[in-house]
Amino acid sequence: MNYALITGASKGIGRSLATVLAKKKYNLILVARSTSELQVVSSELITKYGVQVEYIALDLSTPTAAGELFEWVQQKSYNISILVNNAGYAVWGEFDATSLDDQNRMLQVNMQTPVALCHHFLPMLRQQPAAYIMNVASTAAYQAVPTLSTYAASKAFMLLFTRGLRADLKGSNVSVTCLSPGPVNTNFIDRAGMQAIKATAEKYGMMPDDVARIAVKGMFAKKSELVPGVLNAATAFFTRLVPKAMVEKIAGNLYKK
Repeated sequence: MNYALITGASKGIGRSLATVLAKKKYNLILVARSTSELQVVSSELITKYGVQVEYIALDLSTPTAAGELFEWVQQKSYNISILVNNAGYAVWGEFDATSLDDQNRMLQVNMQTPVALCHHFLPMLRQQPAAYIMNVASTAAYQAVPTLSTYAASKAFMLLFTRGLRADLKGSNVSVTCLSPGPVNTNFIDRAGMQAIKATAEKYGMMPDDVARIAVKGMFAKKSELVPGVLNAATAFFTRLVPKAMVEKIAGNLYKK
């Protein structure tokens, strides 16, 4: 029995991705920090869609988390055909005014754990007739963002890592896709403490269900990069055409405290 493994699956885009895949009758392994939230999501998906749903509560900000997750999957004899590295969050503020420990935990979740999961699970994915990896970045990956310096850099890393991994796996049975959403109406802003831009983000943000539908469709179409939303796609394209200093000034004005 094959499964789609989704990190950050208890809320937001991750929960919506789980729902879209459950509708398509994919069995699921859900990963997040909260056992109680995972129980709620799992019960809902089992009841509505009749799929097999397993879950494990893990703190993905620890260096050992990816290895622990892989060992758990092996012990349970689950076969993974889809890996979705969705977990991620932001630390907002001027770099030297925010805790280095907080920054490092974020970088672990946003970069190092997804890379480790790709490395651990690729041998298993290669054994499937068709397999998929989706790494979730952000439109922040397309430029430096003052007050979100390490977050934007972590997402730029994921974008480039995904493109490189896709090239490495060209011609294989494993397709690799990078999803780079813009503002999404989730708890992302609240967790980062970005209340100053909350109203703007809610006005222009997409719904997570819409992002998830676009993402899953693009993943199965073996797209390399997905930027959901016309405005978001245009913005990402715009950053390639104008001087970086101008783009960074605009981004800084949007996200400054």
